[in-house]
Amino acid sequence: MTKHAAVWRSGVLAGLGLGLGARGAGHRVENWPVPLEARKLKNPVAATPSTLAAAKAVFQENCVQCHGEEGKGDGPEAPMYSVKPANFSDAYMMREMTDGEIFYKITEGRMPMPSFKKRLTDEQRWQLVNYVKTFAPKPGAKSSGVGAKKSPPHKH
Repeated sequence: MTKHAAVWRSGVLAGLGLGLGARGAGHRVENWPVPLEARKLKNPVAATPSTLAAAKAVFQENCVQCHGEEGKGDGPEAPMYSVKPANFSDAYMMREMTDGEIFYKITEGRMPMPSFKKRLTDEQRWQLVNYVKTFAPKPGAKSSGVGAKKSPPHKH
């Protein structure tokens, strides 16, 4: 192999590695900037059995196709997109986001996720904030040996 070919090949491989690494980190909190005022918003909707049930119905109708039944980002349409849908069962990610951040992301969307500003009421979007938070294990939760973990390096 010539020196030029070796340099070109190593450059291509490095580029692929960076591309895959960036894609894998696509849902880290800092990769979707949210205005400070939005991050500070407090959820006016209490997480009650009735509001969570209402949100579950909205989630089933609007979100499950990409985010999956258990909020893991593994819905049947997820493979169609170059950006992996958020994994709401990632306790680390969910702990890092405020209710205001989640509400902002649901409201504004970002390709390929649509904006729900005009599709859902403010109350429905706040209910969804409460609902998606139910997918992540709580710190210290003990259920069949599964507890809160940092972002896993591999898929479940």
